[in-house]
Amino acid sequence: MLILKTIGLFTVTAVAEIIGCYLPYLWLKHGKPVWLLIPAAISLALFAWLLTLHPFSAGRTYAAYGGVYVTVAILWLAWVEGVPPDRWDLIGVAVTLVGMSIIAFVPRGA
Repeated sequence: MLILKTIGLFTVTAVAEIIGCYLPYLWLKHGKPVWLLIPAAISLALFAWLLTLHPFSAGRTYAAYGGVYVTVAILWLAWVEGVPPDRWDLIGVAVTLVGMSIIAFVPRGA
């Protein structure tokens, strides 16, 4: 259960970060309205708060979070931007999830 809860929290954290970065991207690159910076700032603040809820020390949280972030970013690429991931994207996702799992879930001595 801890694994599913942790991955779920990482996923919500990644979505908050991606939204917080994607909205300014739309404004800067595609000329969308400047007011998008307001929900972007809220989303990034939510992202920072969510990072504090993870059960690991900060450095381990950031390291393990990276694997889930990569996965969510590739899903975002497909679902939001309409660009299907290629096999190299999927291989990269698999590698980062293995690394994330090692960092987050291997038993550690005291």
